[in-house]
Amino acid sequence: MSSIIPVFDTIKLFEFPQRGDERGHLVIVEGAKDIPFDIKRIFYIYGSDNEVVRGQHANRQSEFVFINVAGQSKIRVRDGKGNEAIFPLNRPHVGIYLPKMIWKDMYDFSPDSVLLVLSDKHYDPDEYIRSYDEYVKEVVGESK
Repeated sequence: MSSIIPVFDTIKLFEFPQRGDERGHLVIVEGAKDIPFDIKRIFYIYGSDNEVVRGQHANRQSEFVFINVAGQSKIRVRDGKGNEAIFPLNRPHVGIYLPKMIWKDMYDFSPDSVLLVLSDKHYDPDEYIRSYDEYVKEVVGESK
């Protein structure tokens, strides 16, 4: 079972179980056991230049876990209420959980970076918020 480190409100860092010996390492991530949802979608980002910023959106319905399984990158998260944090992902057994309605920017990719993303939902372009101003308006509207 993964160990959980809370960050702000609902964002959490997970340290996943590792097994290893002289043959190498194995990291285990099981849906609804090591992370708080069943996995419906998996995708990964690689080959991004360190000047590239990916993400730049929030999701109305999807939850995510990000794991840099090779190399390193950073994720900046914002909750639309003034909270912001930057997470360097540089260990293949550590991931960050982002619930729905969190703004995310992925950047500063190393040349060998492979950023694995697990999600609880299938892709739906209609649930994406791609304007930060629109996102803040929705967040403020939710909290009233």
